[in-house]
Amino acid sequence: MTGPLDPDAALMCRVRDGDDEAFTRLFTNWRRPLVRFAVRFVGDQARGEELAQDVFLKIYRARERYEPRERFAAYVFRIATNHCLNELRRVEHQRRGDNVEDLPGEPVDATEPRADALLEAAQLAEHVRAAVVKLPPNQRAALLLLREEGLGYEEIADALSTSVAAVKSLLNRARKALVNELAPFLEHPLARPGEGASEAAVPAGGTP
Repeated sequence: MTGPLDPDAALMCRVRDGDDEAFTRLFTNWRRPLVRFAVRFVGDQARGEELAQDVFLKIYRARERYEPRERFAAYVFRIATNHCLNELRRVEHQRRGDNVEDLPGEPVDATEPRADALLEAAQLAEHVRAAVVKLPPNQRAALLLLREEGLGYEEIADALSTSVAAVKSLLNRARKALVNELAPFLEHPLARPGEGASEAAVPAGGTP
């Protein structure tokens, strides 16, 4: 990694050198992002939280081998992606299936102005989360890493052990699948002409 270390990579270097307090700070910084990523990836709140804990354990056990060759975000989500992909391959997970109902919803206060619009937006967000869970694992990973976690194409390619061209293809297929899956909800009643609901529902970004 060229240039100055990002703050979390610097913390991880301290962890590598035996500073457990630095690991506590990393845990605080990354717990919520990792739980969010894992829950959305596997479609189950409790299992997602467990997987996030597993990722932290993997990071801690590998601490002595850490080298800051990339952004810390790319390092963390590469480990998390591989761990979640392995979970999806488990026979137990395939038998259990994706539990979309366990995905955290967006709280809505029905007393607020335009409560109906807020409720519709929350319902649409739930449909989006459900549609993402239905994507094939690699498409799901690429989409979440790009849209939710802000990784670049090269970082995603590294996380998935593939090429940038393959990542772009995965993203294109994921977006098309989401458009098809969400089409019934974008027509009526959630989307109204002029409100741009279709743009809000499908993860942003055109064809790379």
